[in-house]
Parts: sequence; structure tokens; C-alpha cells
Amino acid sequence: MMEMILLALALGLAGCLAGVLAGLFGIGGGAVLVPILLAAFGFLGVDPEVSAHLAVGTSLAIIIPTAVRSYRAHRGQGAGNAELLRRWRLWVPLGVVAASTIVPFVSGDVLRIVFAVVASVIAVKMLFNREGWTIAPDLPREGAQNGVGFGIGFVSTFMGIGGGNLNNLFMTSYGQPIHQAVATSAGLGVLIAIPAALGYAIAGWGHPALPPLTLGYIHLLGAALIIPFSYLAAPFGARLAHRLEPRKLELAFGLFLLVVVARMLWSALG
Repeated sequence: MMEMILLALALGLAGCLAGVLAGLFGIGGGAVLVPILLAAFGFLGVDPEVSAHLAVGTSLAIIIPTAVRSYRAHRGQGAGNAELLRRWRLWVPLGVVAASTIVPFVSGDVLRIVFAVVASVIAVKMLFNREGWTIAPDLPREGAQNGVGFGIGFVSTFMGIGGGNLNNLFMTSYGQPIHQAVATSAGLGVLIAIPAALGYAIAGWGHPALPPLTLGYIHLLGAALIIPFSYLAAPFGARLAHRLEPRKLELAFGLFLLVVVARMLWSALG
């Protein structure tokens, strides 16, 4: 009983951290939730065959309310590209749906590799950003933006994140300020997390290896323990983001991603 209480407290603290990071970096919180949920499911003895998918699906369910709260906080600061989000309201979910049809046939190891590789590329971009790494001073034309939205939705579904990592890379590569990218990423999390969570719930429906209290690949108890904390903490992260200088925010984001990747690789090797 004591171990379960400690686990519940740990998940609550993880929710606070995820909420702050969601507001700070516009990432929805999945980048920190997935490895924490993997560790928690390992502690609970969840079958390794489904633990990675369960961590990703649960993370996506948690991102929905967290991203809504985070985006509203950023909009209150006058940031966020609402026009881009309106343009992506169809293309991002299409990418999510396409990826969701493939997820059931992908191993947990592949999900971990995709997460580590993509996060590492983004971390390098943020840490060693150079003026010559900017592709153009403004966002590309509408057709290219639609394709990027589809791609972000597709890859984010495999990574179990709200798309903020990828959108921050996209927008800063096209000359957009990091604060604007972070605010837009917060809203993007909603477009991705809703269809992606639904897809994971359907994909895991009736799987014999799943533990009790699950809705497909969504662990209901884990989500219920984390969501209140992440929801309440998101505005604090958003306010902190707007107090940081752009370059400091980029460095903080890059370092955070490296820590997450290192932690995941350490767990895999262990």
C-alpha cells in the first residue's frame, strides 16, 4: 500500500513538471510523461509488449486538457499564430489518423527509437542555432504549410507528444521568434492529442496483455492522477516562458530534450 501511495505522489509531481514544461516550451508534456509512465508501468509489472504503447496513449490523453490550458495562458500574453493553427485544423489530424493506422503494427522499440532520434535533432538545432540554419525569413506558402502540418501530426503520434517539439523546429527554422513558436505549439497539442488519443484507444481495444483500468492503450488511473496537476501547473510555465530572453528559452529547451533522451536511452540499456 505504501508503495502505491508513493507511486501516486510521484505521478502527481510528474504532472506538475509536465504542466510547467508544457507552458514553458509548448510541448504538451509528452516528452517528460512518456519516460515517466514507462518507468511507472514497469514498476507495476505491466507486460513489456504493451508498456510503450500504453505510455504513449496515456500521455496523449493527458496532453488534451494540459495543452488547452497552456494555449489559453499564452494567448493571454498576446502570443500564438492562430491563422496557422486554423490552417492546420484539418491537415494535422489527418497526419494523426494516418499514423494511428500503423501504430498497432509497430514495436515498442521502434517507438522509442523514433522519439530519441527526432528529439536529438531538435535539441541540436536549439543548442547550436546559427543564423545560417534559418531556411527563410518567413513561413512557406500554404501548400507547404499543409504538408508540414500533416507530417507533424504523423510523427508526433509515434512519439506520443503534442507536436510542440516539431513545430518549434519548423517555425524557428523559418525565422519565427521562439516565443511565437512555443505559443503556437501549445495550441497545436490540442489538434494532435484528441485524434491521437482516440486512435490509441481504438488500436489497443481488447488487447489481452493490457492491465485493468485501461481504455485501449490509455491507462485511465494514470491519466486521472496526472491531469489535475498538469492542468493547474501549465499557466506557471507559460508566464515563465515570456519572462525569458529568446536565446535562453532555446537553450533551456535544447538541454531539456537532451536530458529526456539520455534518460530514455539509460532505461533501455538498463
